[in-house]
Amino acid sequence: MLVGLFGAALLARAQAPAPTSSRAPATNWVLPIFTDKEGFRSMTLRGSEVRPGGTSIAVTDLNITIFSGDAHAQVDSILLSPAAVFLPKENRASGDKAVRFIRDDIEVTGVGWTYDHAAKKVSLQHNVRVTFRAQLNDILK
Repeated sequence: MLVGLFGAALLARAQAPAPTSSRAPATNWVLPIFTDKEGFRSMTLRGSEVRPGGTSIAVTDLNITIFSGDAHAQVDSILLSPAAVFLPKENRASGDKAVRFIRDDIEVTGVGWTYDHAAKKVSLQHNVRVTFRAQLNDILK
C-alpha cells in the first residue's frame, strides 16, 4: 500500500504544471533615463520584448532615443537594432546584429556594435556605412 501511495504521489508531481517563470518577458517596454543633476530626460529606451538577465536586459527591437539633456528635450539621435543587450548600471547597449544610428547630419549602419551613453560614443565592428548629410569642407586636406 505504501508503494502504491508513493507511486501515485510521483505520478501526480510529474503531471503537475510547471511553475511560471519569474523571468517572463515584458512587452512594449519603455525605460526613460534622466540626467543626474537637473532631472531632464537624457534618453529613452524602447523594445517590443525584454527579458531581464541578472545585470543585463535582452531587448528585441531596440529603439534608443537620445535627447539634449536640457529643458528643451530635443532629440539628438536615434539608435535602432533588432536585438541588443542593455546594461542599466552602465547605461551601455550592445549587439551582434545590425544597427542604425541616425542624426540630422549623419546616418551610420553596421553590424556588431556598442553604445556608451556616458561617452556619447557608438562603436561599430563590421559592414560599416556612413552617410553624411552635411557639407564637408576641406575633408581631404
